[in-house]
Order: sequence, then structure tokens, then C-alpha cells
Amino acid sequence: MELVAGDIGGTHARFAIATRSRQGGITLSHEAKLKVADHASLATAFEAYAAGLGRTLPDRASIAVAGPVDSDLIQLTNNPWVIRPALAADRLRLRSVRFVNDFAAVAHAVAVAQPADFTPVAGPAGALPATGVVTVTGAGTGLGVAQLLMGPAPRVIPTEGGHIDYAPLDRLEDQILAELRTRFRRVSVERLASGPGLRNILTALAAIEAKPLPPGDDAALWAAAIAGTDTLAEAALDRWCLAFGAIAGDLALAHGASAVVLAGGIVPRIAALLPQSGFHARFTAKGRFETRMAAIPILRITHPEPGLLGAAAAAMEES
Repeated sequence: MELVAGDIGGTHARFAIATRSRQGGITLSHEAKLKVADHASLATAFEAYAAGLGRTLPDRASIAVAGPVDSDLIQLTNNPWVIRPALAADRLRLRSVRFVNDFAAVAHAVAVAQPADFTPVAGPAGALPATGVVTVTGAGTGLGVAQLLMGPAPRVIPTEGGHIDYAPLDRLEDQILAELRTRFRRVSVERLASGPGLRNILTALAAIEAKPLPPGDDAALWAAAIAGTDTLAEAALDRWCLAFGAIAGDLALAHGASAVVLAGGIVPRIAALLPQSGFHARFTAKGRFETRMAAIPILRITHPEPGLLGAAAAAMEES
């Protein structure tokens, strides 16, 4: 069995051919990554992928998108494309198309990935639990969140947890929040714990210190922060890790999680830094629940394309 798997984010549109073996394993081939900004719509991006494929497309697709998918009109959270699911199959010239929330897709990938596809970040070592709730979260263009209910037949629950309110935890974060409120009507956790979140934190710190913002786009700011070539960018990254830890801990506590899996485009870039940062201290700092939080293993999924794998798994589980 095979289908086209897609993963549409705020920056890139990824496609691949997903094939399920008789033993149930899923493999990806003919992978491509296109820039969203280079294409007017999902249909034109899909057409470009098909044109460069060099083989006939399967007649089914399962596509992960960054945003809610339970309506007649899908408006992606950090992407200008608009998708009408009822028209999608005709426009993509396919027999059927299934859409799944992007982090629900990552959770599906977590459910089918191999143990070698995970690396510990913090907390006790060990594999994912056979039963219980796994919180799946991660930062990219936005902040994605999903729940995975482990068991003989794992179940995925999509959420929009990246849009809950941000809560500062010290005086400097009070100041950061006050600065962000001058720019945003409402400050959600995604305003900090995401790719653009580093610039938001850095802009606030620059205002607090009355310093100019370092030059460059978001990629340049991340590079400077990770390399430590700009002290203000480095301070913003420290604050980013603290915020991400606190948010991940809040989500795990709210979900009653037995484990947490981190994903998204930012986490691999700071994989070496994250365990040494204040991430885990903030994750566990939940008052009377600190001992419980310290017992939660935190892993990151290292599969190169969890969104594509999960989009395929979500469709193949139903077939």
C-alpha cells in the first residue's frame, strides 16, 4: 500500500511517497522540501512536486497542516494558503485526500517510530511507556501540541495548546511580557516558544536595556544566539529555553502525562544546549508536583521527517 504524504508548515511544504510493508512498517521515498513562499497554494506546490517526481503518483494522499482541520475551510496558522478539503482531491487530481493537524501527525509518528528514533533530553532514562499519556510538543514556525494515548491501539488527540496564555515566572519575564503586550493584543505561549519567539524575546530585552536589536533575520538571530556571538541574543536564547521548559511542564501537568516527546524544527538545532539550559529546572518547578514532574522522561524524536511519517501512519491506521 502506498500514498503521498505531505507536511505543510509555515515555512516549508514537504512531500514523499509512503509505503507500508506487509509487516506494517512505513518507509518514505521520493522526498522533497519546497518553500511555501515560492508557491501560491497547496495545489501549485503539489503540482511542482509531481512534476519533479519521475514516476506516477499514488492516487491517495494524507497531508499534515499547521492548523485546525475540522472545518470546511482550513486556514493555516502561520501560512497564507487556504485549503478547501471538499475540493482538494479534484484540485490535486487524486482519488482521495485526508488532512490531519501537523502535531497530531507528529504524535502518530511517535506511536509508530522505532526506539532508535528517540534520544533522551532530561528526566529518567527509558523508553516510552506502554500505556498512559504522552505529551508531544515542539517549536518551529509556531508551537505545536498534541496528546498521544498509549496502549494496544494508540489514540491521538489534536490540540491547539500552543495558543494558551503565557505566564511569567520572575521579574524579568514580567518585563518581557509587558513589552510584548505593547505589540500583541494577547500574548500566547507561541509568542515566546517558537522560531519567531526568539526575536520577540530579544526585542523585549533590547527595549529593557535600551540597546539596538542585533541585525539580521530570524535565522541570523538564531545563529548568533547558538554560537554565542551576540550577548543579547545569547541571553534571549537562555530565556527561550526557560520559557519552553515551563510551558512543556505545564502541558505535561495538564495532560497527566507519563512522558514528553519534543519535536519541531528548533529542537534539533539546540539539542546539545537544551539539557544544559534551565529547561528541565523550569519543567519540574511545579510546586507540590515537583517530584512527579522530575519522574517524567523527556525525549526528542530524531526521525528525519516525523510529520510525513505521521501523516502516512494516520491514514494507514484507518485503511
